[in-house]
Amino acid sequence: MPARTTSARDALERLREGNRRFAADLRSLEALGSRARRADLLGGQQPFAIVLGCSDSRVPAEIVFDQGLGDLFVIRVAGNIVAPSQVGSVEFAATRFGTPLVVVLGHSQCGAIAATLEELRQPAGTRSRNLRSIVNRVRPSVEALLATELRHDPGALAREAVKANVRASVDQLQHGSEILEELVAGGSLRIVGAEYSLDTGLVEFHDDDAAAGG
Repeated sequence: MPARTTSARDALERLREGNRRFAADLRSLEALGSRARRADLLGGQQPFAIVLGCSDSRVPAEIVFDQGLGDLFVIRVAGNIVAPSQVGSVEFAATRFGTPLVVVLGHSQCGAIAATLEELRQPAGTRSRNLRSIVNRVRPSVEALLATELRHDPGALAREAVKANVRASVDQLQHGSEILEELVAGGSLRIVGAEYSLDTGLVEFHDDDAAAGG
């Protein structure tokens, strides 16, 4: 594995700072990329963070975190779910590039979450098996919420479902791969959850994850 050029803590702070710039409409010119930057990357890449995010067109990680070419290794899939191909992609970046930080990035008003809640309340039975595979991966993290008082408050239910789904994805990455488990145990990798607000443009990192060292 390549030597780490930054710590997980520093990488996390770099993301926080970039997101603050984005939310304040103070985007960095460096993040736009340049011919010189493209040339620098011809010899290889060393992204400082891996972002597993949702495919939603309103949440592009490089823009949300005000980062440029070569900065982030981004994996996008509806509902920021964790399936074998996503785990393999994280393993690849963490081992090949020595990237010290993984962020599972959920967001408000997530369509995959809404579709799962709809399916749980009123099974349609008409979705393609491919769409069902996404719903079925979200289902375990949100199903229990329908047994709580949240079922009477659709807005609160959706918000809590987004958080629960992010936590589940973080847990799957932390405990669903021997490679990632070893990297986390050895202190060379940190996996955190976060949520982007479509209203404010700000990313909130989950305190229970982000408070850990690294």
